[in-house]
Order: sequence, then C-alpha cells, then structure tokens
Amino acid sequence: MRLIPFFAEIMPLVCLFVGTQLYDIFIGAASAVIVAIIVMIITYLKEKHIAKFAAFSVGLSTIFTIAAIIAGESLFIKIQPTLFNLSFAFVLLSGRLFGKPMMKYFFGTQFFLHDKAWLTLTARWGLFMLVLALSNEWAWRHLDDEGWVNFKVFIVAPATALFMAAQIPITLRSRIKPS
Repeated sequence: MRLIPFFAEIMPLVCLFVGTQLYDIFIGAASAVIVAIIVMIITYLKEKHIAKFAAFSVGLSTIFTIAAIIAGESLFIKIQPTLFNLSFAFVLLSGRLFGKPMMKYFFGTQFFLHDKAWLTLTARWGLFMLVLALSNEWAWRHLDDEGWVNFKVFIVAPATALFMAAQIPITLRSRIKPS
C-alpha cells in the first residue's frame, strides 16, 4: 500500500472529525472540503487525471457544505452521504441489472479486470452503497451533529475499509493485462 495516497484519502475525514470536535460541524465540513479539493489538485498535477468518482464526491460535498453554511443548517452536511450513496447505488445496480459493468466506467483506468469481475464488483458495491445510504439516514435522524460525525468516522469508515479489503481476492484473481 502506498502510504501517501492513503493518508491523502483519509485527511478530509480527519479534518471533519477534528474540526467538529474543536469547533462545530460547519468548520469540520468546510475544512474537509478544502483538504479534499487540495488533494484533487495535487493528484491532478501529479497524474494529469482526476477520478470521476472522486470529482463527483468532492463536488457534491462542496455544494452541500456551502448550502449548510449559508442556511446555518447542518442537515445539508448530514444528508449529503445519503444522496451520494443512493446516486451511486442507483447507477451501479441499474447498470448491473442491464449487464453493464459500471464499476469499470469509474475505475477501469486504475484496475484491469475481466468483465465478469467488474459485474460482480458492480453488484457488490451497489448493494454496499445502498446499505451506507440507509445507515446514514438512520444516523442523521437519531444522532446529534457530533454523534453523526463519530458514526461516520468510527463506524462507516472502518466498515468501508473492511468491505474494500473483502474485494481484494476477486480483484487479484480477475486481473488482466492492460490493452
């Protein structure tokens, strides 16, 4: 595992947590968005490419964080993961239903896999994102701002890491040479 990209990916989450603990959810979310934008710029300068998945995520987070700050309503920050995850669950599961390996569209330049593996990963990730959306709906409705951030940091992030790790075997088994 390359450590610098790993830490770059978790820095926005760290900023959300620390900013919320030290100030409030608005500062936490704003600092997370700023760091995510910086990470995207650095990634683009280094790789001359921005992943579609990351661009959509950062764009949506930026819009909802700005709306939350303007309205003074943290709900905009807390519903953003539901909308993000539902959007991707819909795209992935719809694609899978029609036999389209949508994960290949998002990650096909980073991983080279057989289409059957892409279809399996599309279904798995689609279902996982649906579970994330539903769990976020429960969390923002039942937890205060700090509790919601803790849920995101200490439940969702580790669950996502474990789910990603569980996909490593199919990814390794299904590799093909780039064409």
